[in-house]
Amino acid sequence: MQQQREQWGTRAGFLMAAVGSAIGLGNIWRFPYVAYENGGGAFLLPYLVALLTAGIPLLVLEYAIGHRFHGSPPLAFRRLHRRATVLGWWQVAICFVIAAYYAVIIAWAVRYAGFSVRQDWGDDPEAFLLGDFLQVGDAGWVTSYVSGVLWPLVAVWVFVLVVLALGIRRGIERANRIFIPLLVVLFLVLVGRALFLDGASQGLDALFSPDWDAITDGGVWVAAYGQIFFSLSVGFGIMITYASHLHRRSDLTGSALVAGFANSSFEILAGIGVFATLGFMAAASGVAVGDVAQSGIGLAFIAFPQIISTLTSGAGVFGVLFFASLVIAGVTSLISIVQVVVSAVQDRTGMARVPAVLSVGGAVALVSILLFPTAQGLHYLDLADHFINQYGIALAALAVVIVVAWVLRRLPMFQAHANLTSTVRLGVWWQIVLGLVTPVVLGWMMWDSLRQEFEENYGGYSDGFLLVVGWGVAIGAILVALLLSLVPWRGRDEFVPAELDAVGGKERA
Repeated sequence: MQQQREQWGTRAGFLMAAVGSAIGLGNIWRFPYVAYENGGGAFLLPYLVALLTAGIPLLVLEYAIGHRFHGSPPLAFRRLHRRATVLGWWQVAICFVIAAYYAVIIAWAVRYAGFSVRQDWGDDPEAFLLGDFLQVGDAGWVTSYVSGVLWPLVAVWVFVLVVLALGIRRGIERANRIFIPLLVVLFLVLVGRALFLDGASQGLDALFSPDWDAITDGGVWVAAYGQIFFSLSVGFGIMITYASHLHRRSDLTGSALVAGFANSSFEILAGIGVFATLGFMAAASGVAVGDVAQSGIGLAFIAFPQIISTLTSGAGVFGVLFFASLVIAGVTSLISIVQVVVSAVQDRTGMARVPAVLSVGGAVALVSILLFPTAQGLHYLDLADHFINQYGIALAALAVVIVVAWVLRRLPMFQAHANLTSTVRLGVWWQIVLGLVTPVVLGWMMWDSLRQEFEENYGGYSDGFLLVVGWGVAIGAILVALLLSLVPWRGRDEFVPAELDAVGGKERA
């Protein structure tokens, strides 16, 4: 079981990959709207508190787990305690689901970069998206395939699998060293153009004008913790996997601080660009910014095309910049998500990298290609995204924190491990926020989400469709994890953490 693990070439390479994983589609299309809806400028206060008391502490914990136990989530949790292996497989199953639908959004963005040149969506971007492009049918079983989505999706998967097959240094690290600076440059150009649009100041006022009364609302704090949590790529094993390839003497807390603040800086930059552009749209339409503010797919594929068509000059370039940014942000995240699945299979079977990428990566790609470029693909995506985020990532993270902090009581061990090599030393506060603040907030998010779930069917879908595609995916991920955790590992694991004596633990099961 013990294999030589490929390592990152440099710390900068690891940081680029970690930042590339964290900066995804949600940074661009989720944060601006969440901030606007929850107090505008005043939202930045709970957002910063959430970053410091949950986001970065969780990042450090995942870095410490991966770095100390040198394994993908199943192997790392197994080395923590045999019965914790199921947590790792749960995270792998979550990554499998997310990768399958995440890729199709990138494929849409690829096509929209092309559509931007001549604004092929015409006068009605919503009708173009749902009718002409996606050809959305009724929710249910697959009735037809959409070739306009299928082929770019195949291209996305070929590119991602090639990068993964090249390995940690030559593939993932090199790709992120190119893509992350390119993404920042593209977005800076985009934001620079947006700031000079008529009405941009109106949009920025709407985003940053503080509503200080809002921060007395508990829901705003939950939204801040939710945004931090979902945007940092914590909770589904990516950082455990990436940290398992770090050198022994790597600075864990320093890396977590850099990755956390880089991710948040990009979110704020995205907020400026998006709301400056929405301000332009509001001014052009003679309505308030609140009337045009959207998030998610509606923002990217309906509102932005409408805005691009309204521009009097440089519309095509603006559109290409925006959708190219979405493609890059999405691809770097998708690479990290699939790497979790590939790494877990390698650890479990001893398979070499290329066969593992082709088999398990190919399996994820096959599911993605069979389900999502279809007339029902948008419905599948909507439900899978909602349920795997709420009852996959968030619930798995809550389980990990409870098991590590309360059941196994290993936070002191991970604190000591991180302090062995880090410049910024962790204190008792780190154990307190992870042992108390994070479980309470995640628990409250779970309760609130479940309450809403049972009050009204999500998205107005039928009970049967919700049960099969929504709850079925979330519960299925847990069942798959349980089954995989029951399969015995071959051979005896001779791995012993190099710092075992230094942290005084007999912690290996």
